[in-house]
Amino acid sequence: MSNTNTNTLPLLEADGRGVVPCCPPLTERPMTAEEAETAARMFKALGDPVRLRLFSAVASHEGGEACVCDISDVGVSQPTVSHHLKKLKEAGLLTSERRGTWVYYRVEPSVLAGMGRLLEPSTPEGSR
Repeated sequence: MSNTNTNTLPLLEADGRGVVPCCPPLTERPMTAEEAETAARMFKALGDPVRLRLFSAVASHEGGEACVCDISDVGVSQPTVSHHLKKLKEAGLLTSERRGTWVYYRVEPSVLAGMGRLLEPSTPEGSR
């Protein structure tokens, strides 16, 4: 018997630039294979310390976006920074926009909300 009263997050618009798939909280129900693939791709991308630092630099930057010129000081060469930023984009964690000669990266609010929701602990019935 399937539970039709779930709190699964719907697909969220990512600021008009695409759709970010979200997953249910881990404590709500077992993930589908597709949901697990999506979540694993995100966590795998964040499993590298340089990528995690870059993601954090973008997410915490004023205005929620950062020029590559402002975040590239993570102890690796510029080509390596570009590689890691590409991996974060492929995992759906960052979006980018070229403005003149610089590329600006943004963490979409729906990505952070979806990741936070995924790790949210369960709450007893009636306390929501």
